[in-house]
Amino acid sequence: MNKTILILQQEYLKRVKKKSFIVLTLLVPLLFVGMFALIIFLSVNNDKQERTIAVYDESTLFLGALEQEGYTRYHFIPKDEYERLKSNIKESEFYALLYIPENIYSNNSAQMISEKQLPMDLIQQVERRLSRFIENDKRQKIIAETGIPNLEEQLSSTRTSVKLNTLKVSETGEAKKSSSEVAFITSYAMGFIIYFFVFMYGSMVMRSVMEEKKNRIVEVIISSVKPFQLMAGKIIGTALVGLTQVAIWVLVGIVGLTIAQSFFSPESAQQMGQSLMESQQTMGANISAGESQVTEIIGLINNLNIPLILFAFVFYFLAGYLMYSSLLGAVGAAVDNDEDSQQMVFPITFPLILSIMLLFPIARNPEGPIAFWGSIIPLTSPVAMLARVPYGVPVWELLLSMFLLILTTVGAIWVAAKIYKTGLLMYGKKVNLKELIKWLRYKN
Repeated sequence: MNKTILILQQEYLKRVKKKSFIVLTLLVPLLFVGMFALIIFLSVNNDKQERTIAVYDESTLFLGALEQEGYTRYHFIPKDEYERLKSNIKESEFYALLYIPENIYSNNSAQMISEKQLPMDLIQQVERRLSRFIENDKRQKIIAETGIPNLEEQLSSTRTSVKLNTLKVSETGEAKKSSSEVAFITSYAMGFIIYFFVFMYGSMVMRSVMEEKKNRIVEVIISSVKPFQLMAGKIIGTALVGLTQVAIWVLVGIVGLTIAQSFFSPESAQQMGQSLMESQQTMGANISAGESQVTEIIGLINNLNIPLILFAFVFYFLAGYLMYSSLLGAVGAAVDNDEDSQQMVFPITFPLILSIMLLFPIARNPEGPIAFWGSIIPLTSPVAMLARVPYGVPVWELLLSMFLLILTTVGAIWVAAKIYKTGLLMYGKKVNLKELIKWLRYKN
C-alpha cells in the first residue's frame, strides 16, 4: 500500500508542478468564456457577404416588392434572361436565381438555382420575405372584400407574443422560478467537462504506461512494485490532478458568483442606478436593465439543486475516469506504438464520444427513452446522466445508474489489471482481441 501511495504522490506532484498544468488551470476558464463570446459574436456577424439574386417573377405579383435586406439585393429580370441564366448561372454576376411561379399562391413554393450549395440563412430569409408578402396580400384582399373600416389596425392589434415563465415545485411544496435555458447550459457544460477530463487524463495514463514500457523503465520498476500497485498509483494520482484542477475552477466560479451576486444585489443596483441617473438618465436605465437580467440569471442558477449537481459531478467524474483510464492504461500496457494504440483506443472511447452527441437530444426531452438509456448504460452515463440532473431525475434512476456504473468500473479495473499484468513485459507481439481474451484467462 505504501508503494502505491509513493507512486500516486510521484504522479501527482510530477503533473501539478508542470507549467502546463498551471497555465491550463488559469487559461481554460478564460478560454471557455472567450469561446462562448466568439460563438455569439460570429453568429451575429457571420453573414456580411454581399449577394445579388436575380428574380424572375412569372406571377408578376412581387415586381418591385423585394427590397434589399441586409447584404442581400434582388434584381428582377425578364423571361429570356432567366432562360439564359438558368443553365449558365456560374458565369453571371448573380449569386443565385430565384424563380417565382405563376401559381405560387396555390402551391406555396418557389425555386432557387445556384451553382453552389446555398446557405441555410439565405434560404430562410427568402422564404420569410415571400411568405410575409403573400400573407400581407391575402390580408389586404380580405379587408377589401369585407369592407370593414380599420380592419387592418384591428388585425394588427390581435398579434400577441406570449412569454412563458416556468416554476418548479420542490418536494416541500415551494415554487421557485426555473429556466430550461439555464438548465441546458449547466448540463451541457458539466457533460463537456466530464468528457474533456476523462478523455484527457485517461490518455495521460495510457501515454505514461506506453513511455515507460517503450523505454524499458517499467522492467526496473516492477522488480520492486507489483503491476497492480503501479497501475493504481498512476490512475489515482492522475485523477487527483484532475480533481485539483476542477476544485480550483469550482472555487473560482463560486467566488465569482458570490461577487456578482453581491455586486448586482437590489440595494447596490438601486444605488448605482441613482448615481448614474444623476449623471446620465439613458445610460443609467440601460445599465439597470442589464443588472436586472444578471440578477435574474444568478437567481435561476441558485434555484437549481446545486448540492445534488455537485455530488453527481464528483461521483460521475471519479467513476467515469476510473473506468476509462483503467481500460486506456491496459491499452498502453498491451501495445508498443502509437499506431496500434489508436486502433484499440477508438472502440473504448466511442461510447464517450456518442454521449456528447446525445446532449442535445437529452436536453430536448430529458425524460425520453434516449435520455433514460443513455444515463443508465455505464459507458455513456458519466456524461448523459449529468445532462439530466439539472432537469430533475427520479431517485431510483439515479441510484440504478450509479450502481451499474460502479459495477462496470470494478469489472473494467479487473480486466485492465489482468491485461496490464500480462502485457507490461510483452514486446514486439501484435496484440488483437483473441490475444487479449487469452490474457484474461491466465491464472496469474
